[in-house]
Amino acid sequence: MSKEGSTEAPTRHPIDFKHPDFLNPEKLDAEMRRVFDICHGCRRCFNLCDSFPKLFDMIDDSEKEDVESLSSKQFEPVVDACTLCDMCFMTKCPYVPPHDFNLDFPHLMLRYRTAQRKLNKLPFIPSQLAQIDRNAKIGVVLSSLINWASNIKNKIFRKILELVAGIDMKVKLPVYNSETFTKYFKKNSHKLNVYQPKKNRKVVIYSTCFVNFNKKDTGVAAVKVLKKNGVNVQEAYPGCCGMPFLEQADLPKVVEQAKKVSKDLLDWVDKGYKIVTLTASCGLMLKFEWPLLLPNDEDIKRLSKNVSDIDEYIVDIAQNEGLAEGLREIDGGITVHNACHARAQNMGIKARDMLKLIPNVKIDVVERCAGHGGTFGVMKDTFKLAVKVGRPTARQIKNKKNKYMASDCPLAGKHLKQLEADTNIANDEALHPIELMAKSYRL
Repeated sequence: MSKEGSTEAPTRHPIDFKHPDFLNPEKLDAEMRRVFDICHGCRRCFNLCDSFPKLFDMIDDSEKEDVESLSSKQFEPVVDACTLCDMCFMTKCPYVPPHDFNLDFPHLMLRYRTAQRKLNKLPFIPSQLAQIDRNAKIGVVLSSLINWASNIKNKIFRKILELVAGIDMKVKLPVYNSETFTKYFKKNSHKLNVYQPKKNRKVVIYSTCFVNFNKKDTGVAAVKVLKKNGVNVQEAYPGCCGMPFLEQADLPKVVEQAKKVSKDLLDWVDKGYKIVTLTASCGLMLKFEWPLLLPNDEDIKRLSKNVSDIDEYIVDIAQNEGLAEGLREIDGGITVHNACHARAQNMGIKARDMLKLIPNVKIDVVERCAGHGGTFGVMKDTFKLAVKVGRPTARQIKNKKNKYMASDCPLAGKHLKQLEADTNIANDEALHPIELMAKSYRL
């Protein structure tokens, strides 16, 4: 018997992208219409992102004000506006599995995008930007030149980049490290002592592409805080987790990365290590998206059970053995931006829980999408929309009047920091929460 809404925990079905029905045009079109009709009748998700307002406005303006009045071509703007943040599935939709309506809006958008990819309808440049390991290796070697050329103040080059590649000249692009975090770890890890070693606390940091190539400071802070707390720390970066390929609906490439990276990380698991991730999107991939794409791969399942977000891991130490002494007050309050892909891990607000361990700290939490969404927040075609989605979040952060803003998503932090000019965010810089823990420890 069908029931209205659901109070049960959402569950997700495997993404059976090799099944012949997955890309069958007629069946895909019918499923889009079925889901859109349910969304049209509910509209609870109207304020999450621009996909839903676009859909509802199109329906309201159609001849009979229903989904059947829409042409299939009109579906594309709805799909294009989805950043795969998963928040409609995780926080809003009352009709997700196990409800009979069986809605998974983000994965339906992914299915549609996969069909577009098969027909070569997806743009070329974002697919090239998804080649993180290839691009970033060049970026690190030529970091001084590339960081200079891509600086937002370099208006001539940025205009050329916009004309040639479609990357909006108003976007602040991530800078490249002068050395990878992997190289830093090999040179410096032995210099950092383990204080009061904790029995059975062994982790390997999966540094993620962003930390390895763009924001080494996050990895450095993680190593220092973990070693301060007696953890035996190693580092591994066998390759990108595949999230950029997921955003471009290149599912075979995601599976290829999953098998490559998991093979290396499982060697550490077999030695008794836990895997700690430093970026929310990558943690989500290892814990949830890989097992959904490879539901019958026992190695992928085993790995997913041994993965923790860095905030989650530090909180676990605090709750079980207790943290090492030495945390001291910091010079201002903190606004925690609970990033979408951290929320989608369904682990609670671990960044807040960890930062609450700092003595006498003032903490506020903002749970709204930053609007960045990978290349969505970079390309000229979508940058204005990314700003539109992110500006209310930035204003909430401004209203908290704290010095620091912390986010587990570095791209969200970068994007919200850029909106400072519009909203006067009162923060020092966009930081990962673990960097504030290192600051509190005076590491």
